Amino acid sequence: MDIAKCLALIDLLCAEEFPTAHGRTEHAESGPGYHIAALQTSGGFWEGDGTEREEAAAQYEADRDGLTELLTGRWGPPQRFSLRSVLVRTMAGEDIEEPWAELSEHVPDVHLWQAPASDRWVALGVSHGYRELPLQLLGVVTDTDPP
Repeated sequence: MDIAKCLALIDLLCAEEFPTAHGRTEHAESGPGYHIAALQTSGGFWEGDGTEREEAAAQYEADRDGLTELLTGRWGPPQRFSLRSVLVRTMAGEDIEEPWAELSEHVPDVHLWQAPASDRWVALGVSHGYRELPLQLLGVVTDTDPP
């Protein structure tokens, strides 16, 4: 992982305007009030007993923690925000705003800051997705308060 590139992308997303419609930009999947960027993506399909995937997931979480340390130096310690209850609420039919509803489907928790002098939230999370999908380290910038 190139930490400098990840930080530069987070800074870019913090400065970019949000689009009026959902879509893909050069740097992220974006929509009204949010950007979600894959800072790092693993290889494709996982086979075997799951040990290799578990090891890769541990590395992605370590990479997230490394970025967290750097962002903590900027903005102070993050909130650790579980998305499990958000998923349960979404599945029960509650209307949860994006990006939180989508994230809750494949990211169990995020490290979360409210960027100073801004109404934007910045989150880092590891997308575990389904076994056949790649792991991703995600950077999220949104002006939507966490549910």
